Amino acid sequence: MDFQLRQATPEDAEAVVLMQTQAHEECYPHLLSAEFFRRRRASVPERVERRRTFLATDQPRILALDANNQVVGYADAGPGRDDDSPEALELYSIYTLRHTYGMGLGAALVSAAVGSGPAYLWVVEDNPRALAFYMKQGFRPDGKHNTLPPEWEALPEFRLVRRGRH
Repeated sequence: MDFQLRQATPEDAEAVVLMQTQAHEECYPHLLSAEFFRRRRASVPERVERRRTFLATDQPRILALDANNQVVGYADAGPGRDDDSPEALELYSIYTLRHTYGMGLGAALVSAAVGSGPAYLWVVEDNPRALAFYMKQGFRPDGKHNTLPPEWEALPEFRLVRRGRH
């Protein structure tokens, strides 16, 4: 699959939110309730407005577009948000649609968002595909655990850190 990466803009907010919503439905059906997904679909307009503000930055907000100019992936990063940030740079999120899995899109998004140097991220537990992907990118668990907010049904997550170049 051919894809193009570019910095997202506020005008991309709706496409990003819709792609992320689909990616959540593809990635997490075994972890989250049907009600969660119903609420996510119902909140798309509100989430689009919040996303517009988030995309109005020069920090990495990377879109992946397929040959039909459809958003098939997204990654964002910026300064670490944890009080005990193990590295200065945090990969906030990365999502690709299922039909792009195994095509190198995820690796390209990680590279575009955080390069190959030190960074960290949080990953939902019981997500073996994502864990294997991040391990391949040089990230390793550092022993820190957290729980997502109630609107994410308090899913458990853990932190992965990449120290130096891999």
